[in-house]
Amino acid sequence: MKRKIRFLLGFGLFFAGLWFLWDTPVVYPLKIFVVLLHEASHALAVVSTGGTLERITLSPYQGGATYFRGGNALLALSAGYLGSLLWGGLMFTAARNRRVRADWVNGFIGVTVILLTVFFIRNTFGLVFGIFFGVAMVAASQRIGGSWNRRLLLALGLTSALYAILDIKSDVLDRPELESDAHMLAELTGVGTTTTWGILWITIAVAFATWLMLRAWDDA
Repeated sequence: MKRKIRFLLGFGLFFAGLWFLWDTPVVYPLKIFVVLLHEASHALAVVSTGGTLERITLSPYQGGATYFRGGNALLALSAGYLGSLLWGGLMFTAARNRRVRADWVNGFIGVTVILLTVFFIRNTFGLVFGIFFGVAMVAASQRIGGSWNRRLLLALGLTSALYAILDIKSDVLDRPELESDAHMLAELTGVGTTTTWGILWITIAVAFATWLMLRAWDDA
């Protein structure tokens, strides 16, 4: 029971800190990282379904775009929000697994971000962010110790999962007139509306996040 109480207090403190720091420079790099995960998920879906990835761009205003040819557009457009949610879940799970070396995972994330940036990101802000973030992750993996690497990985995972849900709400449900992934998907398939796809995605996202938290509670 004491471990479960510590679990609740720890996550309560994390979410409180994230809430109060959400619009500050402290959390800003994490948000842009989640945008990169979003775009990388589009890219992975395109390549894995036979398409060609042309380039990725990132915006300082927490936006991004993936340019591609071919592939399965249904999967590619659906992969952004749900992909960043899945990556968040994987990081969260890895951070809570004591058999996983968090420093190795953080180093791998850093190297992957650098490679993705060098080969595919094609705008100035995206290039600068990707290189600096990737180098910072590699440096952190080697310098801050095991426990802090685990906390860093946990922060990345939780922020990714939370931001994916908030992003769907903000970009799709609150502003259905935007040219979002859901808007393009509704036009492409002729099935449902922007809001329909948004409700489907946020239902999946909330269910997945709830499942993660219940697993973490059971393991605490």
